Amino acid sequence: MNDVDDDVVRGWRAVEREPGTVLLDGFHPLKHALRFGGEVRRVLTADRAALLALAAELADDVGPALAALAVEVPEPALRTLVPRLHPTGVIALAVRPSADANRAALGHRPRRAPVVLLENPRNLGNVGAVIRLAAGFGATGVVTTGDLDPWHPTVVRGSAGLHFATAVERLALPELPAGPLYVLDPEGADIRTLDFPDDALLAFGTERHGVSAELKARADHLVAVPMQPGVSSFNLATSVAMGLFHWMSGRRPMEGQENSRRHVSGPG
Repeated sequence: MNDVDDDVVRGWRAVEREPGTVLLDGFHPLKHALRFGGEVRRVLTADRAALLALAAELADDVGPALAALAVEVPEPALRTLVPRLHPTGVIALAVRPSADANRAALGHRPRRAPVVLLENPRNLGNVGAVIRLAAGFGATGVVTTGDLDPWHPTVVRGSAGLHFATAVERLALPELPAGPLYVLDPEGADIRTLDFPDDALLAFGTERHGVSAELKARADHLVAVPMQPGVSSFNLATSVAMGLFHWMSGRRPMEGQENSRRHVSGPG
């Protein structure tokens, strides 16, 4: 590396150590951070021209911001900064929204969309998938309890950076935002027999253990998703998708949504 590249790497490492810094690994998390107003501090790429061409093809709305931020450095230098370089050859550092900002968004009333509560989740990839679902359905946010950091780099990768499109925060049960608490549990009422209000908290436990006795005791409603005999559980993200789709199915489409098109799969 030359002196300029050395300075760029040193600048990256300095920002990386700052509290609240989030790694964006690959194009799609970076795209979503820029699209939804995230504060992106550094963008490094092995091929600036290829990165801007990719933005022009997939996300021209973020092209100007990307052009202003992206700095090209040799690929070997990039590989010293992350455990494994994404195939798109780009990494970025952004600032995580403050806990106060997330709490304010989660607690704002009236709430027009549910909050998803994950009690003591264990799988980083599953949490990322849930956050991606929440953003896609327009949920107010995702709250986790327990030790897992919902802003872990693996979670951000799993969400494709859609943390920046919704409020994501770790809270203790007594800190939950207000609203009727609907807890998914096999002992609950069939989900097809009731509606979820817009201000609901939709709570999900782990596949193995379900929800805790403490959370069940706090519930306003227990809700069950029917399963065939012998099937023990659904994947966490699948359960959340069913819950959010059930909520959305009970709402009238808002103006402009009837003919909107969405990708149902893919990286971003």
